Formats: sequence, structure tokens, C-alpha cells
Amino acid sequence: MVASILSTIFFLIAVIDPLGSIPVYLEATKHFDGKHKKKVAIIASFVAFGILLFFILLGQLILEGMNVSLDAFQISGGVILFLFALTMIFGEGKPESEKHLIKDYKHVTIFPVAIPSIASPGAIMAVVLMTDNHIYGFQHQALTTVLVFVVVMLTMFLLLAANLVQKRIGDYGITVISKIMGLILAAYAVQSILSGLKDFFQVLR
Repeated sequence: MVASILSTIFFLIAVIDPLGSIPVYLEATKHFDGKHKKKVAIIASFVAFGILLFFILLGQLILEGMNVSLDAFQISGGVILFLFALTMIFGEGKPESEKHLIKDYKHVTIFPVAIPSIASPGAIMAVVLMTDNHIYGFQHQALTTVLVFVVVMLTMFLLLAANLVQKRIGDYGITVISKIMGLILAAYAVQSILSGLKDFFQVLR
């Protein structure tokens, strides 16, 4: 049980990438005073959790309403996660790519800090896969939801201490860690694709 919880937390850290949100947050709030920066970090984190919670509760129902099978969802979700992981590994990196999204420095709490920096497309797809109604029971889904909240709160505390973290690790260190998280995410994505293909071909037999 403990190993499963730690594994889930580590995976959520990989897919949400709290450290990768720090440069985005610092760039987005560079014109704000300390009080306003704290407000952005707190509100953005709770908005991001609200977005992830919405997809935990309704994401699969929406897909099933469109007659998307579990196997197709696993495969497509894995492909999306894998492509997202590739951008983390081979792209310019999460911090740099999301800094470019900032067009209006007066309204940065929701976009890009909450989404896509914290509640990224990869994170959204991951939480839907991790709370699949056909695989996991209510207790497991509730635990996963709590762990998502824990990781988002960890992200919030890192944002509140963003200046200190950046001084200690530096932009280069954050980019390296983000790429390592991308490797972990890519492995999970491939596993999801293989599981979906395996179940699909078993149904055809």
C-alpha cells in the first residue's frame, strides 16, 4: 500500500512537474509585488486542482458518452502522454515553451500558470487514466484524488518559495529535472499503450 502511494505520488510529480512551473510563474509575475505574487500562486494552484478534479469526475463519462471504448482511450491517452513527454525531453523544455504563452501580464493566474503549467494536457490525461471506472474502485479513485491534491499543494508551496528554489537549483537544473520527468512519463505512456493493445487483441480472440 505504501509502495503504491509513493509510486503514484512520484508519477504525479513527473506529470505535473512542479519545478517546471517555477520559471513560468516567475516570468508571469515579474511585474507584481510580493503580495500579488502569493495570491497568484495560491489561486492558480486551486484552479488547477479544480480543473484536474473536473476531469477525474467527468472526463471518462464525457468520453464514454462519445462511445469511446476503454481500450481506445488507453491507447489514445498513452499516445498523447507519450507525445507530451517527448516535448519535455527533446523540446526547449516546459519552462521556456510556456513562457512564450504569456501575452498579457495582467491576467496570468489562469493562463498560463494554472493551465497549462500546472494542469497541463498531460496531467489531465494522466488523472483520467489513473481513475478509470472500469479498472479502479471508489477507494482507489478517492486516494488518487487526494494524492493529486497533495502534489498540487506541493506545487503551490514551491511557487511561494520560487525565488529561493530558482537561486538554489537554477534554470538549467530545473530544465534537466523536467527532462528526467519526461522520461518517466514516456515510460508510463508506453505501458498504457501496450496495455490497451493487449486488451484490444484479447477482445478480438
